[in-house]
Amino acid sequence: METQRHKMQMDLLIDPLIPWLETREDGYVGGNMFLYFSLAQVRNQDFKGPDFFAVLGVPKKERKSWVVWEEGKAPDVIIELLSPSTAQEDKTNKKIIYQNQVRVPEYFWFDPFKPDDLAGFILINGSYEPIFPDQFNRLFSQQLGLSLVRWSGVYKTVETVWLRWATSEGEILPTPDELSAQKAEQAQLQAEQAQLQAEQAQLQAEQAQLQAEQAQLQAEQAQLQAEQAQERSQELETLLNRYRQQFGELPELSSD
Repeated sequence: METQRHKMQMDLLIDPLIPWLETREDGYVGGNMFLYFSLAQVRNQDFKGPDFFAVLGVPKKERKSWVVWEEGKAPDVIIELLSPSTAQEDKTNKKIIYQNQVRVPEYFWFDPFKPDDLAGFILINGSYEPIFPDQFNRLFSQQLGLSLVRWSGVYKTVETVWLRWATSEGEILPTPDELSAQKAEQAQLQAEQAQLQAEQAQLQAEQAQLQAEQAQLQAEQAQLQAEQAQERSQELETLLNRYRQQFGELPELSSD
């Protein structure tokens, strides 16, 4: 690779497709490895090494190189990362080879140091036609059903504009490291939610205990009031009996 950023950009295109391919039964993604498309090319040692390529409908296995006549098909998508020493070749000769000899259905190029230099082409009737950005400035790959987007952010400590894969809805495909971080964050959130639920359950239990104690206290107070009323009633009855013994029955109150 030309620079560290070129290597990082290649990894950022390859790595997110690894978990994405895990949801499929077939497919292969690679980069910076030789692509052999004809015996004449081998004899002439005219080797081409795409910075990124993806192929669907092929077995999942390790490869040392991509040999078109052995695999039975060319890559579905190729992306070249431009540099001052390769840009002219990538935009002319390689484009012609991918169009006429390799017959790659979709070809893209991107300059990691000049993010505006992004272009895509689709093979129609044997010739490359431009792929125009959608309303969100994304280049859609019909072969993969994914979009290429320019993403501003930090990847491996480098903050710049990166080329990344996204779903048709615009959701960025995470790298395995980002996926692990997301899972760890979700696990942490779930643990915090479980802790909060436990604390809420404890609080509800304490509130229920307090209500039970208050109910018990109210019952005891009611019992005490009933006992006091009973005692007062008995005292009055005793006083009345003494009065009757000394003075007889109480005189009836006149209604006048």
